[in-house]
Amino acid sequence: MKKILLTPLLAVVALAAHAQKVTVTGRVLSTTGEAQPGATVLERGTTNGTATGANGEYSLAVAPTATLTISAIGFATQQVPVQGRTRVEVRLAASATDLGDVVVTGSRAAIGRTNVLTTAPVDVISSREIKAFAQTDVSQVLTYAAPSFQSSRQSISDGTDFLDPASLRGLGPDQVLVLVNGKRRYSQSLVNINGTIGRGSVGTDLNTIPTASIKRIEVLRDGAAALYGSDAIAGVINIQLKDDSTHTSASSLYGQTTQSDGKTEQVDFSTGINLNHRGYLDLSGQFLNRSYTNRSFTDTAPLIYLGENGGNYPASATTEQSRRDLKAADDALVTQRGFDRRDIRVGQSDSRNFGGMFNGAYQVGAGYEVYFFGGASYRTGRGSGFNRLPNQPAQRDLSIFPNGFLPFITTVITDQSGTVGVRKTLGDYAIDLSNTFGRNNLNFGVENSINASLPQGTTNTANPTSFYAGRLAFMQNSTNLGLSRRYTDVGPLATLNVAAGGEFRVDNYVIGQGEYASYVNLNRALPTGGFAGAGSQVFPGYQPQDATNRTRTNLAGYLDLESDISTRLLVHLAGRAERYSDFGGNVSGQAAARFSIIDALALRGSVGNGFRAPSLQQRYFTNVSTQFVSGNPQQVLTVNNDNPLVRNDYTNTTQRGFGVEPLRQEKSTNYSLGLTATIAQQFTLTVDAYRIDIRDRIVLSSAFTRANPLVNNILGTQAVSQVQFFANAINTSTKGIDIVANERLPVGSGRLLLTAAANFNGTEVTSFNSSSSTINGDQTAGVDNLQNRLFDRSQRTRIERGNPRSKVNLAASYTIGRFGVEARSVRFGEISTADPNPTRANLDQTFSAKWITDFTVNVQLVKQVGLTLGVNNLFDVYPDKIYVDPRNNPNNFSVDPTTSFSSSLDNSNRGRFLYSANQFGFSGAYYFGRLNISL
Repeated sequence: MKKILLTPLLAVVALAAHAQKVTVTGRVLSTTGEAQPGATVLERGTTNGTATGANGEYSLAVAPTATLTISAIGFATQQVPVQGRTRVEVRLAASATDLGDVVVTGSRAAIGRTNVLTTAPVDVISSREIKAFAQTDVSQVLTYAAPSFQSSRQSISDGTDFLDPASLRGLGPDQVLVLVNGKRRYSQSLVNINGTIGRGSVGTDLNTIPTASIKRIEVLRDGAAALYGSDAIAGVINIQLKDDSTHTSASSLYGQTTQSDGKTEQVDFSTGINLNHRGYLDLSGQFLNRSYTNRSFTDTAPLIYLGENGGNYPASATTEQSRRDLKAADDALVTQRGFDRRDIRVGQSDSRNFGGMFNGAYQVGAGYEVYFFGGASYRTGRGSGFNRLPNQPAQRDLSIFPNGFLPFITTVITDQSGTVGVRKTLGDYAIDLSNTFGRNNLNFGVENSINASLPQGTTNTANPTSFYAGRLAFMQNSTNLGLSRRYTDVGPLATLNVAAGGEFRVDNYVIGQGEYASYVNLNRALPTGGFAGAGSQVFPGYQPQDATNRTRTNLAGYLDLESDISTRLLVHLAGRAERYSDFGGNVSGQAAARFSIIDALALRGSVGNGFRAPSLQQRYFTNVSTQFVSGNPQQVLTVNNDNPLVRNDYTNTTQRGFGVEPLRQEKSTNYSLGLTATIAQQFTLTVDAYRIDIRDRIVLSSAFTRANPLVNNILGTQAVSQVQFFANAINTSTKGIDIVANERLPVGSGRLLLTAAANFNGTEVTSFNSSSSTINGDQTAGVDNLQNRLFDRSQRTRIERGNPRSKVNLAASYTIGRFGVEARSVRFGEISTADPNPTRANLDQTFSAKWITDFTVNVQLVKQVGLTLGVNNLFDVYPDKIYVDPRNNPNNFSVDPTTSFSSSLDNSNRGRFLYSANQFGFSGAYYFGRLNISL
């Protein structure tokens, strides 16, 4: 009886389930139109699938909102939304190279295109390439995989030691937009104020995303502000998360340098979960422990204990004999107290990172699909500053550190992000509503240090040796609504995709003050005159007047049109309008096209304008830091652009200032022209030239000193000796060309993949913006002229030649059976540095190009377990050594015999720094092993 009753009930349920589905038919072809029998057609997130027949035909019943996953051996997998259609024809591109991958970045069309079929160049870095070598974080993976992308780790640069500044096409970290699954990623809270690449900019911390969570990375090398909004001047990096419902993988890596430091331990995993055949959930996690490297050398200061600031001989030692006697006495103290003259760390910092991501979607019925993704990370870091010698009275407390000390900056960086959205197809329309939240919080601490202005003495307990120095935080919340429709046979047009939508975004920036002891100045007088340095040595805490909490909103709308005018001509038009609550609005547009000359050869190009809004960090960051010049403390004020010191005109007798205008948006004009070629589905070539002109580029000015009488009057009685601020100071023009070639060759029983890629670029500062009468009217001679100080030759060289002007990537991969080898060699082009003072141009230096070669061997031990052994920087290559005074050259530095050097340079270096160039770091050869498990 139960069986009789259940049978009709089951039949009703089955009919209802079937009624919610549509039968999709179609063909799977190659890009040249050849039928692909045996291809797999799968409803994503389910086990519902079929295989194509002899003529490439298939038929499959799926949900109207389903996405089809089509794959075939030797071809790139495609993801195709059904969107209620009953027939879907798919052309698969050969997977000989990553160029064959279908990309979605740079277009809002419903169906993706391979990147040789797009109007703009897009690099695709697959999950296989991400794991091929020993780079363990996203910024380093991109540096070695994408020639137009550049990032290297910094040393002794405060917070920049822990957040790697990155560049695309030679532009700044804040001129590239980062997306995750097509949604805007929030920026980091830190603004780079030290003398590194990206000085004055605010980037996005790519390294919060575990590499195990990434399906692929798409790098759009074209201005895209009209598509995605502010920041996309150089291009867009879109990180696509894994969306697997069945696969589980894990890996473990261990490695270190040949100098037995830089030890790296990494464990990660990724697992896909099928959600009742109606969706999927992919979970990924990573633990990464990275130890410091140290490439410093012996401190050559003449005197460690008995000298003056910087280890110099005191003025009282006027004879050669007195100097010898003082030197002998000091050497005896060095030996007696066991002082280690290798007293500084130069290299990457310590870092430990715990991170996880999730990505999922679920069909809730009535054609609605809910999707969600996000993650969290917790990262700690520890990096050194400059050491303090026991002979430096303004910085020491001999009762605590009788032999001087090496202070450390510690950081705790936490990130949280989450996106939730809903998609639905209504007839021919696709609607997407989502909300994305992200937050970055950076806490600063100081260890093994003192505040030298506090009372000293063996009975004193008021001077701590560790400090909480404050925090930075940035939060962003974006709400997006998108509507699109794909038309076919619209008059003379083969297809027309129309997309429109809007975004409302809220940004918030916070500076939190440090503890009292980290910033207080009790003006402890020195016996020799003057005062001791204030605040915790190496990183004074943020003061109460630095604390801020600022919020702004942004409202934007866009329209996007893409049409196959014919089978040979693709045209893309986009426009976007935005308005910020704190400085105004902007309208940007772009026109792009691709024309197939023949099936295997096409031209593509674009022209458009873009913009970048000044970040909240640039608008409101302020602090006072202590910098030591020849051993004497200098209080340097970094002041926000709204401060009266910056804004008000010097001619105003009641409130004097530099007269600099309020920060405004950067504006850009982008041009690109390229060629794509595909031969026999084995060889692909793309060549794309570009030009990017930026007006009113925001930079952090050089430091203005009291040596200029106007600056002295502006600073007045403030307890600072230097001041720097943000301004729209320069206009630049960047020109370059990207070349990417790939080929797949059968070699014996195996397969050989070859890749050659290159980027050549150059940025020029075309003009300066002098917005104030003070700067224009200053008649002070030489380097202290305010116009020269606004953006000095050191800063200009960093913009123009601080990043490699060329990068070449050659890679080969050979697989045969269970074995494989991969080799990659990257040529990092030359870079240059310059002294701020044009009278000391002899201190300028150009660092030559270098090749860095990586090599790995991998074997599949069993079906589920693989082993990879390899080496990065196989030939142990280092950058060129810096110039030093040939009179003080104990460590065999390279020396230009025509160069003369000032004593101040020798005192700041003191033989400890061999390398300042940072094209690719200076850690040397690195060996590693990785165990891979796949279930």
